[in-house]
Amino acid sequence: MNGFVRRAVTAVFLMGTLAVGQSAYTPKYKGDPARSNSEAVAIAYMKTALNAQRQYKKKKGKYAASLAALVGHGSFTKRMVATDRGDYKVGFRGTTDGFALTMTPVLMDAEHRAFYVDQRGSIRYEDSQAANATSPMVKQD
Repeated sequence: MNGFVRRAVTAVFLMGTLAVGQSAYTPKYKGDPARSNSEAVAIAYMKTALNAQRQYKKKKGKYAASLAALVGHGSFTKRMVATDRGDYKVGFRGTTDGFALTMTPVLMDAEHRAFYVDQRGSIRYEDSQAANATSPMVKQD
């Protein structure tokens, strides 16, 4: 085998080995909109924070102005106040009248979209930039 053919065979073998090592995302529930485990975790975080905000508002008549204020409401824990969530960074703006929560990936790619939710409750996403209130809604069943 000459050098070129040997390198070509090695490259094909390595690509095949890498492809076998990658596995497709398995949805966690019917209608799961996530494309990866990282997205599933980010969406779950947003749903937990949204539920905590709803409970906070029901109890206090206003929205929490910080993530720390959500601790103890619903399933929101002290650990969830940290804004570094592995593959994602949390952004939060809150007032007594409303809030905006963002999950922005450290590295945006096909398996890491950016997400946004506010007091209206619809999770929104973007494929290549930060998500906001006008981004498309995540389809969920």
